Amino acid sequence: MNAEKRQQIFARLRDQNPTPTTELNYSTPFELLIAVLLSAQATDVGVNKATDKLYPVANTPQAILDLGLDGLKSYIKTIGLYNSKAENVMKTCRILLDKHQGEVPQNRKDLEALPGVGRKTANVVLNTAFGQPTIAVDTHIFRVSNRTGIAKGKNVDEVEQRLLRHVPKEFKLDAHHWLILHGRYTCVARKPRCGSCIIEDLCDFKDKTEI
Repeated sequence: MNAEKRQQIFARLRDQNPTPTTELNYSTPFELLIAVLLSAQATDVGVNKATDKLYPVANTPQAILDLGLDGLKSYIKTIGLYNSKAENVMKTCRILLDKHQGEVPQNRKDLEALPGVGRKTANVVLNTAFGQPTIAVDTHIFRVSNRTGIAKGKNVDEVEQRLLRHVPKEFKLDAHHWLILHGRYTCVARKPRCGSCIIEDLCDFKDKTEI
């Protein structure tokens, strides 16, 4: 795929959704960090149901530590892998208090040092909470990038590096959100909705559907 096509693709996605953002509910960087930690192998809807009850009660590192492990689990037990996630959240809260004055760090190294925080989670926090032009590659973005031809790669790291290299600078800040939403609602896994896709004519996918 050439640069002109990529420019047109992101221009159309921007026209359709000028101010995209995450579908996780949050109001502070800490709330976003915890929500993203909880979202691994879970849906945003499921995470929001839990955090909508948790955050009015505890939305700071100290407040969550004060709940205790069992208290935290009682709020997030509807989320998959909640036992290990609860332990990671508690450890993360302790590190934030001990090393970062209770604040979420704004750099990758410190974020990835937190329990349960990998590169993808760090990218989401850096991008969404702090406005850094990172691109977190999840299953949706991996699929869309390969299927459309925007950035092909054999693994998430390859796709991330190619997106960072090829996405025009003016679109880089919001590219993560446009691609994930496109994958979630239009370029879905089993049967993409090509017939209702605003970038169908620019996409390299060979087996387009009429839906």
